[in-house]
Amino acid sequence: MRPLWRLLVLLGLLALPSTLNKQPQLALAKAHIDSRPTLARIIVQGLIKYNVERRIQNIHLLDSLNAPVQVDPGMLGWLIGCRKLQQRQYISTNITNIQLDYGGIQMSFHKEQFSANISLEFDIELRPAFSNIIQMRAHMNLLVAFWLETDEFGRRDLVIGKCHTEPSTVLVTVPPEAIPSKMKHALFNLKENLEKLVPHLVEGQVCPLICEILGRLDVKLLKSLME
Repeated sequence: MRPLWRLLVLLGLLALPSTLNKQPQLALAKAHIDSRPTLARIIVQGLIKYNVERRIQNIHLLDSLNAPVQVDPGMLGWLIGCRKLQQRQYISTNITNIQLDYGGIQMSFHKEQFSANISLEFDIELRPAFSNIIQMRAHMNLLVAFWLETDEFGRRDLVIGKCHTEPSTVLVTVPPEAIPSKMKHALFNLKENLEKLVPHLVEGQVCPLICEILGRLDVKLLKSLME
């Protein structure tokens, strides 16, 4: 019995270091989970402080789709996919009613990297020369990553990583009552093409703005919550 008891004690001692190593990691993970609501609140305060919705409006996100009145509708006409409209009618588009879901920002933590999931919605106003304004609604989620990076002197700096749209969340809708019968096919084409194109425009113009604002937040407070 005595050799068996000694063997059990030895095995217990060998397992102790790995158990001790896991405890700080578990405590750190729990601390990061507990800090997520505070991180989300800091991000919301920063987005509101720097008036991000107005600044997105000022980007004129869809201007690249419009063409001068004197020429054909260009890319927008091509997106609609109607040759007759391209040749004979002028169509323009604009975005309005931009909304970020401040109360719904979701924070996640994985492998020392935080991610903020931010819902973005806006109206797309289509202005055909031959019809009333047609209003569409676009929705997508933006995912922004950030983490702490240690330099050669041991200093920890906040790094804002890539911002991108989540493809599965991209949706453009058109209220059925807003669709003139003669434009159903054209609007269906436009809706499908906008769902492919708008995320790229957002990633190229809105995401850099979001990252810029995150980089201007209270870095010391963010670092204290992330360490």
